[in-house]
Amino acid sequence: MSNVAVIGAQWGDEGKGKIVDWLSARADVVVRFQGGHNAGHTLVIDGVTYKLSLLPSGVARPGKLAVIGNGVVVDPWAFSAEVARLKGQGLDINPENLVIAENAVLILPLHRELDESRESANSVARLGTTKRGIGPAYEDKVGRRALRLVDLKDPASLPAKIERLLAHHNALRRGMGAEEICEKTLLAAIIEITPAILPFAGSAWRRLDEVRRQGKRILFEGAQAVLLDIDHGTYPYVTSSNTVAGQAAAGAGIAPRDIGTVLGIAKAYTTRVGEGPFPTELTDETGEMLGRKGAEFGTVTGRKRRCGWFDSVLVRQTVITGGIDGIALTKLDVLDGFEEIKLCTAYRLDGREIDHLPVDANEQARCVPVYETFAGWSQSTRGARSWADLPAQAVKYVRRVEELIGAPIAMLSTSPEREDTILVRDPFVDH
Repeated sequence: MSNVAVIGAQWGDEGKGKIVDWLSARADVVVRFQGGHNAGHTLVIDGVTYKLSLLPSGVARPGKLAVIGNGVVVDPWAFSAEVARLKGQGLDINPENLVIAENAVLILPLHRELDESRESANSVARLGTTKRGIGPAYEDKVGRRALRLVDLKDPASLPAKIERLLAHHNALRRGMGAEEICEKTLLAAIIEITPAILPFAGSAWRRLDEVRRQGKRILFEGAQAVLLDIDHGTYPYVTSSNTVAGQAAAGAGIAPRDIGTVLGIAKAYTTRVGEGPFPTELTDETGEMLGRKGAEFGTVTGRKRRCGWFDSVLVRQTVITGGIDGIALTKLDVLDGFEEIKLCTAYRLDGREIDHLPVDANEQARCVPVYETFAGWSQSTRGARSWADLPAQAVKYVRRVEELIGAPIAMLSTSPEREDTILVRDPFVDH
């Protein structure tokens, strides 16, 4: 048996939550290894919808250990609110089934304020952040001035650490014409929230090593997606962390050899939230129809998602940079009823055809998609649980996607419901 890492193969919102939840039935441990509460995973279980931002999807399954790794930046207030909301829906969340890495960096109110100020002021070229303080928290982590969860264990040490942090942030705020932060006020807020999060602190890397030695199966859950990776994404319109499978090792405290199989998640079409290039974007009625049928609104922000045809150039690239062994293709049912469906196979850039996305953002914006056109299908694929349930044209479309991206389709999702999934290759079994 193999451990499995799940990552997004497009710009996010591919349906990772459902796939991770489906796979968690086979896993013993589910780990978040990067990002923060800017993620948005929607689970539909027995007709009940659970919306997760920070917590691993494994919390929705009894008997599983959920771990928030050191690569995640954690907002204690958002954490407390999410736990309370999910408990109100009947989920049991406690320090026995949820561990937060004690060396995880904290998101503080000043990070949210800085994020919002920057994004609101940058009217010329907004990056499209969620304004939740993710980027500023990672900046402080790299700048070696961040507060970590472990710091809450020793309140007496906090004033000196806060003073060092504010030496940087108050200088920024003065430059932006904002009011400076009072050390005592911030300290009081941190001490007040500490009881809600500190009981969950633990040595995540040791817990993971223990379960690995016991032969238990680990599922690593990524947030965002490869095209939002700080290095390999459409920079600067990216998130502030690495989202590729390699980050599962660094962000959880495990060896790269223990990651096992990498499953990429991709929609049968393409969406993007926020700013940045999007070669196959459709701004016409077809794009609107994809959005309506797919209910394309962000789980975290509620922002309307931009929609377009499937871009095999991008996914072929993320298969390579993300280390993807197989793809879980989601939302095939959204394409039901289209008379024709297009599939991007290459780009034209300044008169020449290319087979990859350029690194330069200006060149990315000039890429024009080259399409293959397929006849659509009128039969419904919604709820299909075997290949025999799919129309022939739908099968033809999926097989062509497989050829173009250079990776096998390991799973096929045909509705938000957990069991409406066609399993082609079990990711937990070594191939």
